[in-house]
Amino acid sequence: MIYFEQTAQRFFDYRTTILLLLLLVNSLQAGIASEITMGKFRGAIPSEKPDWFKESFLEFEDDVAEAAAAGRRVMLYFHQDSCPYCSRLIEENFTDHEIKAYIIKHFDGISLNLWGDREVVSVGGRDFTEKTFAAALKVQYTPTLVFLDETGKVALRLNGYYPPADFRAALDYVAQKLERKLSFSQYRLDKLASVNGKLINEDFFLDQVDLGKLVSGTNKPLAVYFESPDCAECKTMHERILTDKATRKLVLQANNVQINVASQQRLITPAGEQTSARQWAQDLGIDYTPSLIFFDSQGNEVMRIGAFMKTFHFQSVYAYVLEKAYLEEPEFQRYISARADHIREAGFDTDIWGYDSFHD
Repeated sequence: MIYFEQTAQRFFDYRTTILLLLLLVNSLQAGIASEITMGKFRGAIPSEKPDWFKESFLEFEDDVAEAAAAGRRVMLYFHQDSCPYCSRLIEENFTDHEIKAYIIKHFDGISLNLWGDREVVSVGGRDFTEKTFAAALKVQYTPTLVFLDETGKVALRLNGYYPPADFRAALDYVAQKLERKLSFSQYRLDKLASVNGKLINEDFFLDQVDLGKLVSGTNKPLAVYFESPDCAECKTMHERILTDKATRKLVLQANNVQINVASQQRLITPAGEQTSARQWAQDLGIDYTPSLIFFDSQGNEVMRIGAFMKTFHFQSVYAYVLEKAYLEEPEFQRYISARADHIREAGFDTDIWGYDSFHD
């Protein structure tokens, strides 16, 4: 009898100890969770479309016809709330006296919210909302500007923010209807190729002219940096973005190659085609430097950076490619929104408009 009582007592003591340990663990977890505060969200900058934009019913066949009758073309402007790149377009480009006057003379600007629900009727009569229209056009960045010709076809598309000089070159190209003679890439590369000088090197750039070897038989994506000599924005990328520790941690998980868009150096593309650096840049539609194009293990393009960008979005593109998130989430803006939330939930600040990382 005493044996059974002692056994029962030991079982009771054991069970009590386990319960106390579980309570302690739960308490510690709750304490840790309570100490992790939500990181701050920084860099969002609200902006308003210019008051000289057209008040459109978003029936684009009518808009195109009205613009053509007045000797102008339609410029569609995709934006989203608190987008700092949109704000810079408004504050630096659209408020520039010369650029503003040039746009008013040659274009009818129409504003579209990337997530908006206003009804849109495309050229051809298809019905959309603003957000489904943006999705149909695969708008990945804001601002995105789509210029339509007199028949409603796309004359030029700018994916992201272009600084004033680059933006003015785009306006000239469309206003002069040069798309009938040459591509915008050729138009821009002709100028970029005339500049002499060396590119800024990085220790992670691979010295390889057969890019097919960098995609086959590896799980690493290939990132190709298209740059030009004496390029101010290239210098900014190297000095302000690629020096960031968190950025480099992501970059080193890919194979990275640098291409001089002014060079006639021979190379083999990820698809196995022999060409020159200059011709490949033109074939890919490179019209801004620096531009980055990412390729998967089959040599297919999966993502690109083709406009001005700061650290958070630069990192997010690399993360998007490295995680192969494009296979599940085709809308990059949704991906980066979720990524910012995850970083903040871990207690780190997120700055979408700075050059410094607030997380590691």
